[in-house]
Amino acid sequence: MKIKIITDSNFDLPKEYLRKNELVIVPFTFHIKGKSYTDDLGESMGYKEFYNEIRMGEMPTTSQITPFTFEEIFRKYIVEGYSIIYIGFSSALSHTYINALIARSIIMNENPNADIVVIDSRSATIGQGLIVYYACEMLKQGKSKEEIITWVESNKLKVNHWFTVDNLNHLKRGGRISSTTAVLGTIIEVKPILFVDNQGGLTFAKKVRGRKKSLNVLAEELQKRIINSEEQIIFICHGDCFEDAEFLKKIIIDKVNAKDVIINYTGPVVGSHTGPGMLAVMFLGQNRTA
Repeated sequence: MKIKIITDSNFDLPKEYLRKNELVIVPFTFHIKGKSYTDDLGESMGYKEFYNEIRMGEMPTTSQITPFTFEEIFRKYIVEGYSIIYIGFSSALSHTYINALIARSIIMNENPNADIVVIDSRSATIGQGLIVYYACEMLKQGKSKEEIITWVESNKLKVNHWFTVDNLNHLKRGGRISSTTAVLGTIIEVKPILFVDNQGGLTFAKKVRGRKKSLNVLAEELQKRIINSEEQIIFICHGDCFEDAEFLKKIIIDKVNAKDVIINYTGPVVGSHTGPGMLAVMFLGQNRTA
C-alpha cells in the first residue's frame, strides 16, 4: 500500500522541502489584529510581517486543529488508497494530537480497514520538522511503513531542542515565568536557555547574561550532546532574527562537523508564544535530559 506522511503546519521546514517531498500539511489557525489566518507557511501573512506586528504590540493567539479538519484530510488519502503516518505537534503543548486520535477513531469505527497511525512527536517547530525530514528520507529510500514508524518512535526522544528568547514578556504571557521574573530579567538582560523535555514540554535549563552569551551557550549544548555529527543535518529556527541564526550557524560549524545546517523561520504557532528573537537549534543526541 502507498504511504502518505502527514504533519501539521508547526513543523517549520522550508517550503521548498514541502514541495519536493509532497508532504501533506494540516494547518493551524492563528489570530492577530482581530482577524483569523490559516497557517499556510507565510502565504496569507508573511513571517516578517507577523513578527513586525508583534513588535508593534499585537498579541497573536492560535487555535488547535479540530478533529473535523483531521477527519477530512485523513479520509481523502484513505479513499485514494494510502496508509497514513501522521506526525504531530507535542501533546504537552497542544491538544491537537488528541484531536487527531479522535478523527482516527471515527474513521476506524466506520472503516476498520483504514490504515492510520497517529504519532505524538513530543517535539515542536523544526524539532518536529527534523523527525518529519528523516521519515520522508526513509520513504524515498523505499522503507516500509513499519520501518518508518519504528525509527520515529525509537528516536523522537533523542531530538534535542535548545532555545532562547529575546523578550521574557512573551513567556510571561504564556504562563511560563512570573511577571516579577520577566521585569527583573529584562532590566538585567537575562536570557533564558530552555529545552524540550521527554514529555514534550518546556523546561528551563539556565539563565545567562546577554544575547551573544545565550547563542554561545546553545552552540555549547549542541557540541556536548550531538552524536555522529558528521552524519547529521542540524536545524536552526528563528523568530525573524536571521543574522543571529547565521551567527549561531557559524559558531556551530566551528565546533562540529555536520552534513548540513538548515535555517528557517519559526512559524506563527510557536512564534505567537515566543515572540521575535527566539532562536533554537535542533539535533539528535543520546537523550534530552539537561
